[in-house]
Amino acid sequence: MSLDIIKEKTDLTYLKWSHIRGSSGTAGTFLKSQSSINGVKRYYKLSNFDMEKGVIGHECINEIIVARLLTILGVEHLEYKLINADISVDGRIYNTYLCASEDFKERGESKVALDDYFRVNQVKGESRYDFCVRNGWKDYIDRMIAIDFIILNRDRHGANIEILRNSRAHTFRPAPLFDHGLSLLYSCNSEEDVKKFDVMDDKACQNFIGSRSCFDNLQLIKGLGEVFPNRLNKSDKAYLFEGLEDILPSIYLDKIWKMISKRYKVYEDIRDNK
Repeated sequence: MSLDIIKEKTDLTYLKWSHIRGSSGTAGTFLKSQSSINGVKRYYKLSNFDMEKGVIGHECINEIIVARLLTILGVEHLEYKLINADISVDGRIYNTYLCASEDFKERGESKVALDDYFRVNQVKGESRYDFCVRNGWKDYIDRMIAIDFIILNRDRHGANIEILRNSRAHTFRPAPLFDHGLSLLYSCNSEEDVKKFDVMDDKACQNFIGSRSCFDNLQLIKGLGEVFPNRLNKSDKAYLFEGLEDILPSIYLDKIWKMISKRYKVYEDIRDNK
């Protein structure tokens, strides 16, 4: 049984949702909420949502798949749970799978978006990549660039990379990787869309580090070598999709595996020949 999926229906109708406009040209709305129970703060978010049709996207499922991929590759990341829940939005009840996560800040830490931190602390003429290297975050940024290529992450803007600051200890560290909903096949809303989707297409993406091309950004990684602590194997497919077979149609899961495995192979080829 997958510990990161709760299939038994949960009543979360008490949550209050705020509207966040879809980014990267997506239609619809992304809703977020939070709760604090027994001192534990939890954050919730929905896939792409339409007031008439309800949930029309599968971004929350992408979060689980990418979190598992990062676990396989040995990369620190935010842990998500996929929860089957009843929710209330503007007085209407909907049933959906949503994502839940807990605060990744440690006691005494505050967070700042990387774009804001860069704006204040950059050296004149310094690239965003070189700025991160100078601050000791090369491994983190290299892994982020590589994973964003593999999953075709369309939304790595400057606020989707955070720096955690402990003013008392005078320490700064990058937050665990998070927010990967707008990746993989998120733009496919039908099986026909899935069939037409080119898993190797280099779509224009929001990238704070580098250019709008996730493929070109691989060239930023200096001395590519082995970026991830672990490697992806064919046997990992079962773990990636465990428990999702009755949540997302198999045509999606099969295409997602094709996408991840083929793009990972391209990353490996570039790594081995650089």
